[in-house]
Amino acid sequence: MKITVILCTYNRCRSLARALSSAAALNMPDSVEWEVLVVDNNSRDDTRKVVEEFERRYRGRFRYLFEPKSGKSHALNSGIRESRADIVAFMDDDVTVHPDWLQNLTAALKDEAWAGAGGRILAQWTTSPPRWLTLDGPEAPLFVAVLAMFDQGPESGPLNEPPFGTNMAFRKSLFERYGGFRADLGPRPDNEMRSEDTEFGRRLLTAGERLRYEPSAVVYHPVAEQRIRKNYFLNWYFDKGRADVLEFGVPNGVRVFGRIPLHLFRRVLACTVRWMLAVHPRRRFFYKLQVWLLLGEISESYRQSQPISQSVLPKVTQPEHPYEL
Repeated sequence: MKITVILCTYNRCRSLARALSSAAALNMPDSVEWEVLVVDNNSRDDTRKVVEEFERRYRGRFRYLFEPKSGKSHALNSGIRESRADIVAFMDDDVTVHPDWLQNLTAALKDEAWAGAGGRILAQWTTSPPRWLTLDGPEAPLFVAVLAMFDQGPESGPLNEPPFGTNMAFRKSLFERYGGFRADLGPRPDNEMRSEDTEFGRRLLTAGERLRYEPSAVVYHPVAEQRIRKNYFLNWYFDKGRADVLEFGVPNGVRVFGRIPLHLFRRVLACTVRWMLAVHPRRRFFYKLQVWLLLGEISESYRQSQPISQSVLPKVTQPEHPYEL
């Protein structure tokens, strides 16, 4: 089995060095050929120097690729095209991986019944969580998604939801069959949407492909101080609402004003009332996040209904072939 770990990076040379150091310490059987392909998406810092140093220290283990077209999805798809392996795994430039991460993540893919796999993403806290953030209870899923935490428990088995992009692996043939990551859903300089990974996983699940959850494949994701600010959460959910409209469209058979479903306005009103009346900080912010999610859906629904030249909302360029590799 041949494996390529694709790591896309942009102006994060310091955290990149830590990520690559953890990848250099991976334990893999001698029978497996593997490499880490670093895709530099127009970085202006010392990213290339960092990667070249790892190339010198670990001959044949690390490889550098420059992708000039801005946007993470372009970098991901470029890495997939460049891969020489039959399995492609993914990690980010701000994480560290457990020494057994790659072996545990890909072991099940020796069985042709599995199309891909996802592992556990655990938070590394650099400061205490604020009072308005909860990691347990019914509100927790709305918060942990923003922090890129993914934990389906201690037991391995089939996945019924898509894994997150910093800890997943797929057969390369799937990208040839179903296409690559959507450019309109990935982060780029004029767009902070981050749904390209989950959309691809959902595409596979919808097509009937089987994905496996492997809790022993562990990635550690730092929670930086700027990531646990309310504005970060609010912006994330506004963009999530826009991404949902781009991915799923406006439902058929619903009443609309223009192209905006009328039920969105009712839901905004209901969530706003709950936000205003809630006493506990966590409940208040939970409802406020739902309002921002719905406002994102309304914003993108409106944008989709307008000619591009007349749109007053931030423009998101729809690629002619969003899945194209």
